[in-house]
Amino acid sequence: MQNMQTNQIPLHDIKPLLEIDDYSLYYFIGIVTIVTIVVLAAAYLLYKHFREKNRFNLRKEHFRILNNIDLRETKKAAYELTEYGATFENDSDRHHKTYHDMVENLEKYKYKKSVDDFDSETLRIIELYRGMIDV
Repeated sequence: MQNMQTNQIPLHDIKPLLEIDDYSLYYFIGIVTIVTIVVLAAAYLLYKHFREKNRFNLRKEHFRILNNIDLRETKKAAYELTEYGATFENDSDRHHKTYHDMVENLEKYKYKKSVDDFDSETLRIIELYRGMIDV
């Protein structure tokens, strides 16, 4: 027998390595980018929501004060209704007219040392003005 070395044997059935296109890195980068954008958008919307929620709103504050005015203290209530009601005066023509009617009726309760309780007409106008306010 002849002594043949193994590296000299021709191998005909083994093919060379093929390069396979691998897109998994691109898919991973795309998914990470999309998730990052979604998380940042959600964080921004939450930040915006809480910033708006906690922002001081003068109209809401004056509306709350108007609804909590004690009408039994006539003189103080007349001044407060005039002051805080002015915030909503220019909302519409109807608000403007009702506010001026209310102020005219409240004039007799201001600028005096002692005053009587509100009459029924003044109370009706006050309640009408309170009811028509939208915040």
